[in-house]
Amino acid sequence: MIRLSELALPLDHPETALREAILKRLALADDALICFTVFKRSYDARKKNTEIKFVYIIDLEVRDEAAVLERFAKDVHVGPAPDTAYYPVATAPEGLKERPIVIGFGPCGLFAAMILAQMGFNPIVLERGRNVRQRTQDTWALWRKNTLMTESNVQFGEGGAGLFSDGKLYSQVKDPKFYGRKVMHEFVQHGAPDNILYVNKPHIGTFRLTSVVAKMRAEIIALGGEIRFESKVTDLLLEDGEVTGVELDDGSRLMSRHVVLALGHSARETFRMLHARDVHIEPKPFAVGFRIEHPQTMIDKARLGKYAGHEELGAADYKLIHHAKNGRAVYSFCMCPGGQVVAATSEEGRVVTNGMSQYSRKERNANAGIVVGIHPEQDFPGGPLAGVELQERLEAVAYQLGGCDYRAPAQLVGDFLRGKPSEQLGEVEPSYQPGVNLCDLAEALPDYVIEAIREALPAFGKKIRGFDREDAVLTGIESRTSSPVRITRDTQTLQSLNVRGLYPAGEGAGYAGGILSAGIDGIKVAEALALDMVRQWEAGQA
Repeated sequence: MIRLSELALPLDHPETALREAILKRLALADDALICFTVFKRSYDARKKNTEIKFVYIIDLEVRDEAAVLERFAKDVHVGPAPDTAYYPVATAPEGLKERPIVIGFGPCGLFAAMILAQMGFNPIVLERGRNVRQRTQDTWALWRKNTLMTESNVQFGEGGAGLFSDGKLYSQVKDPKFYGRKVMHEFVQHGAPDNILYVNKPHIGTFRLTSVVAKMRAEIIALGGEIRFESKVTDLLLEDGEVTGVELDDGSRLMSRHVVLALGHSARETFRMLHARDVHIEPKPFAVGFRIEHPQTMIDKARLGKYAGHEELGAADYKLIHHAKNGRAVYSFCMCPGGQVVAATSEEGRVVTNGMSQYSRKERNANAGIVVGIHPEQDFPGGPLAGVELQERLEAVAYQLGGCDYRAPAQLVGDFLRGKPSEQLGEVEPSYQPGVNLCDLAEALPDYVIEAIREALPAFGKKIRGFDREDAVLTGIESRTSSPVRITRDTQTLQSLNVRGLYPAGEGAGYAGGILSAGIDGIKVAEALALDMVRQWEAGQA
């Protein structure tokens, strides 16, 4: 197999043009090209007033591969294609009675359980929330009726926080073993569109993702796994520095010496339990800010120029960063083209926002978090859980500013820049449900955050025309950008630094940020756990 990269074609090229371009680029006769697949397709819209082209990476088979590779030995864009297939690292020993426990069924727990099930280890998954069908109903109850279910919402339940998002499937984590391809293939096998395997910034969308996750759950069960919803872990059972099992909120216990801790970033009671049990935790940087909304058509025009609205390009996105004079970094986070701002709290008396898109990305507004990085030593000193406590305080203030009924505080960008409370909306209609309360957002976050965002918005307006328009809407607050803690683990065994058999993983443990990286981390931890179970089995059998 040969990999050919940097093959550029016009956006509207016919289907036959790709094969013709490969033949021309490699100087091959038509019958010499056996087959080819698109590994990646991207485009670059950063340069204004230039033609946008698709740029391909192609994997292909030819009749005389050695001769072709020899001819292009000095060409950096032609070479052997890497093997991206997934190979299980272990198989459960026959007669093994111990079953690993996976706490949490977000993307990390989902893939940890799937890999363990595929290797025959029959995992037991404990998820505090409900299944996707019930969870969707509970989430809509908050959005439409102001009724919060604290154990079933945007944060908790099957699919985790990533379920109610854009379903983004890209990450900047290093992935030398191509675990990301395994994640993608599993999604496609269970109903995701196959273009996520090759488009540059793949996404599934919330409602498609719900059916995909449900089908993956069914396979885990068919392979011998077990999923227990509405099963909240309230304590770890420990003995001589080793985990021996877990205790649930109904008082029951499950015994296992191998436990995956695939928490979400909002599992605050669990963080406190772990700290009380002396599991090693440290505070970690995160970010806070607001959601900003603009007309998607404005973003399309600013980013794509004459290609705005092109069917093959879809809704445009953006990624922005500004280094403020007060030393703070302000950046866009979780940009959702053609989406909506959603109520994402999991606790009574608090307001949290997030962004979500469907697969079509056809809603009228673009939204993104505009957030400011904050750090333990500088902004929330006071112990491992100080970041959690800061989030809680800010979210409680947002609840008050919103009117104490889960509406969110909001302000027009022009008024925010002038330091004036907003009184009425302009052309941009906020998408947040159950609604917004116009106010002065300067009261919602620390002064250094407000100062940095006020400086950044006009700077962003110079990069994307209209970004700082008067009637763009800011909605508060975005406070759960990532976990405020890291449950530390050994870099080799992936076990907790001071509790053997406990495998902190994913976003809540501080080792991922988004669906893809969480899924990758779930695979890594499942493999490490499986190898340890085999090692212990063989030692016991010797």
